[in-house]
Amino acid sequence: MTTRIVIIGGGQAGGWAAKTLRDEGFDGEICVVAEEAWDFYERPPLSKATLLEPDAALPRLFTDEAQRAMNLSWYRPLRAEQIDRDAKTVRLSNGELLSYNILLLATGGRARLPGEAWAAHPQVYTLRHWQDAQRLKGRLAESQTLAIIGGGWIGLEIAASARKSGVAVTLFEQQPALCMRSVSGEVSQRLANLHREQGVAIRTGCGALELEDDGGLPVIHCDGQRETFDAVVVGIGVDLNLELARDAGLDIDRGIVVDAHGRTSDPSIFAAGDVAQHHQYGLCIQSWAFAQNQAVATAKAMLNAGAAGYDDAPWLWSDQYQHNIQILGIPLAGSRTVVREESLYFSLDENGRLTQLVAFNDARTVKLAKRWMAAGRDLSAVPLADPTFSLMSLR
Repeated sequence: MTTRIVIIGGGQAGGWAAKTLRDEGFDGEICVVAEEAWDFYERPPLSKATLLEPDAALPRLFTDEAQRAMNLSWYRPLRAEQIDRDAKTVRLSNGELLSYNILLLATGGRARLPGEAWAAHPQVYTLRHWQDAQRLKGRLAESQTLAIIGGGWIGLEIAASARKSGVAVTLFEQQPALCMRSVSGEVSQRLANLHREQGVAIRTGCGALELEDDGGLPVIHCDGQRETFDAVVVGIGVDLNLELARDAGLDIDRGIVVDAHGRTSDPSIFAAGDVAQHHQYGLCIQSWAFAQNQAVATAKAMLNAGAAGYDDAPWLWSDQYQHNIQILGIPLAGSRTVVREESLYFSLDENGRLTQLVAFNDARTVKLAKRWMAAGRDLSAVPLADPTFSLMSLR
């Protein structure tokens, strides 16, 4: 009989797993080991509302009432430092040993930096935690110029927020195009146009960047140019917190290898969120939807081996200026992209099946596309680019 479940990680995946366990009737002890002092909270608002709203509150996942109803045993702020799979214990950073019947790893990731000089400079920021957002918000309030290193989704969202605050933004991306690994070339160009229209200076293909200091201000070297900024934000991705799982001898690939139920190579240990490798795509999907929905499916499987597994296609969204951008699926090599009025970007494989849809301000088509994708529908003969053709006719 399962009497104690330990969750390592106090982020969105850990939160939804804990809530689901209670919703499914688990009445044993749930212990949560978290490095931060806060209750579960969402990270997407950190680059948007938290930076823009004067009195933005911690974007908590659950209300006080819902949080209390979960009746959790918190171990915070503490780190889990070692898993003993034979003894079924976790050693914490305070030396305490915490036993478990079932263990969930929802350890997330940490912001990546180009090097030690970047980590040491007081005006170089990352955005991963609530405290990061508070520090950056305070600096932006007294800044006129901001450099953003990294043209991925987090960098673009921060750029949009900074421009709304009146800060001049220069964005540096080493790759030839924005969000190059996650969308087609056509979408990359659309994103670049969108930000340039809002006054963002974009430098792509700029190669390795160097950081210097000028009287306490950061100086960026790019292609022979030397520019001084009031602040620099680095958004070049995350390093997943896989050390605990690796040291415990669990199967690791790009992330922790799990099945459709979130189960690792140890039947008593599960993984959810950023660190869990999607069992179909072989990737770690760092998105709000995956952190929530895969964690929910995993929590159900922790209590019931016959529960349905997780098989959703990757889906994320990004709010930039007045646009809500939704991305369904991942781009595949050899796909061709069909563009409909600069608002819908359909990527099709050689068999006409939809591999990715990027939609600007069109949530309805995303819902349709989920059905087409699940059914493996052949869209090769469909006039997707014709704005007079009703996509609803493909229901």
